Amino acid sequence: MKLRQQLQLYLFLLHAAFFGLVLWVLHSKPLLVIVVELCLLLSFGIGFLVLRRALLPLEFARQFKDLLHDENYAARLKASRNHEVSELADLFNRMLDHLYQERLRIGEQRGFLEKLLEATPGAVVVFDFEGKVSLCNVFAQELFGAQIQLGDQLGSAEQASAFVLDLAALKVGESQVLSNEEGRRFRCQRSQFIDRGFAREFLLIDEITEELASSEKATYEKLVRVLAHEVNNTVAATGSVLESLLYYRAQLGAEDAQDFETAVTAVRRRNSSLAQFIARFTEVVKMPEPRLQACDIAEMLDTAIVLYRQRCHELGIRLEWQQRDSLPAQMIDAHLFEQVLLNILKNAIEAVEISIKANPDQASEARYVFIELGQDTELGLVRLSVIDSGRGLQNIPTSQLFTPFFTTKKGGQGIGLMFVREVLNRHGFTHRLAMNAMGDTQFDIFFNF
Repeated sequence: MKLRQQLQLYLFLLHAAFFGLVLWVLHSKPLLVIVVELCLLLSFGIGFLVLRRALLPLEFARQFKDLLHDENYAARLKASRNHEVSELADLFNRMLDHLYQERLRIGEQRGFLEKLLEATPGAVVVFDFEGKVSLCNVFAQELFGAQIQLGDQLGSAEQASAFVLDLAALKVGESQVLSNEEGRRFRCQRSQFIDRGFAREFLLIDEITEELASSEKATYEKLVRVLAHEVNNTVAATGSVLESLLYYRAQLGAEDAQDFETAVTAVRRRNSSLAQFIARFTEVVKMPEPRLQACDIAEMLDTAIVLYRQRCHELGIRLEWQQRDSLPAQMIDAHLFEQVLLNILKNAIEAVEISIKANPDQASEARYVFIELGQDTELGLVRLSVIDSGRGLQNIPTSQLFTPFFTTKKGGQGIGLMFVREVLNRHGFTHRLAMNAMGDTQFDIFFNF
């Protein structure tokens, strides 16, 4: 029973009791009974009216509660002629108006945030309180595809790449530059915000733009040019002096002459190696613009295979085609692209060679470099793949892929992949370096039909 009904019942029972008591003395004092009965009726009427006015604020509170429950913040309570009740209604209306304005402001901010997330050139991944992905903007969906699913932990997908796994390993407040399988580099940062009193985390992934990449490239170009200038001057002067020193060989005894010539020859050889070392760096920074002409990629690969066939035969490595479709010629710079193919094959063969040295008992079937050239029906592109069993990417973080001057090879210079990336970027070809489902290292280059 509601409070209003309880008070009305109490008022009725109280007056009914007095009314019955008065009727008990009706025979002795009839006139007094009539007067008292009229007073009781008047008292009941006044009490009922007072009770109704006293419970009016409670009625306003009930209406306010219903509006809050229905989230109908645009409605307003009707004012009363009672001053106290009118003040209460005004207070409730001000609260409703404030909630309505706050809802509009939050809705506008949410709409702006959604538009901002859609338009931002960076990827944004937001996690819920349990660390599961709750939001991905358009760029993140395009970048990761099925590797990130809403409601799942980051990196839990079966097809999650090393890039995604590196993202999942980032700690709050940590920022790193990571590379994906295509050689694209991203500045990745993990942060957090407070939602309803609890911390939630999010990832910001910004691709290093062409302007920043050009600025970085210009920096190491300048460094290489300065080093090349100084080294070449020194090498030229040293070579001239060493050449002159050989004229003094005849003035020495037989034993000393032999040692003297051996030492000078060794220094000259080292001097020449230094010149070649610097020349390889300057080739990258002084690379000419591609001169495009129609070329048959398969024929270029046949030539490259011939160059490495003998070396692979000595090492017991199978170097062969796995797929060789008949495809139209591509518009490429033959000289630059030939260097790219030679670099990729050389890296693949060296990776298998390192694997053989680490495991001499490895079965001959596990020593291979396969080449595939055909149409990728999923992407609608021509795909060239060089696949090797060396598994050289197992212990290399994605942040180091295609990084200038980074190498894991003894005596390596770290410019091979940098040269490859530069040539492919200048041709506008997409590329990817990653471990495939079999655990092999696979370098893919994609062409248009």
